[in-house]
Amino acid sequence: MKPIIAITADIRVAASEIINERRADFAPRGAVDAVLAAGGLPIVLPYTAPELVEELVRTFDGLIIPGGPDVDPTFFGEEPIPEIGRTYYKRDAFEIALIKATIAAQKPIFGICRGIQIINVAMGGTVFQDLATQDPTCRIRHAQAAPGEFPTHHVMIEPNSYVASILKTSRSYVNSRHHQAVRKVAVGLTVSAQSDDQVIEAVESTQNSNIVAVQWHPENMWQEFPEQLEFFKDLVHRSQPK
Repeated sequence: MKPIIAITADIRVAASEIINERRADFAPRGAVDAVLAAGGLPIVLPYTAPELVEELVRTFDGLIIPGGPDVDPTFFGEEPIPEIGRTYYKRDAFEIALIKATIAAQKPIFGICRGIQIINVAMGGTVFQDLATQDPTCRIRHAQAAPGEFPTHHVMIEPNSYVASILKTSRSYVNSRHHQAVRKVAVGLTVSAQSDDQVIEAVESTQNSNIVAVQWHPENMWQEFPEQLEFFKDLVHRSQPK
């Protein structure tokens, strides 16, 4: 039986050209196709009331938290700085509750871009609201102008980390579309990759292999760079019903 992999939905704020509806839910096609290519069955989860997440967790075997808007800083005890981008409070509240419930159910999670940030926040960590403003050591362009499927900078992967076992390398060439990043790492997570300017690019669980999250977008890269599909194969493998 193929494991069911849930992908949380982003929100289209403007009206859809197709159905003329605001706040339409959608998921990245690259992630859907990657789950299929890896042998899983993808489903898309729109945000709901946080109190429903325990019921939702019973419907899937593994969870992907993909990219999206900035994380609302009030969830980690800060007020927004002028440089913060668009946030969406309801998605944050839902995903934080969903991540906690998925961890409690001991089901695997894979975070992508915003996903690494909201996982870290859900577990008690913080993020830079804007790297250029708040991180004086940042010297690489992390919001690339190149097409999104192509890599633009390198990341150094920690030896003996779980991420290293997935990619089977100590240095990877990745794409980069973000201006926020993990700042204070939550208890229960450890850094498994960084860029050359020390921005955190991947984290994983200190206890087991249930949490893996990266700052880049393997769902955009895997068709040109097949090694990036290994993240989805790994999630499907981790999600096999026991």
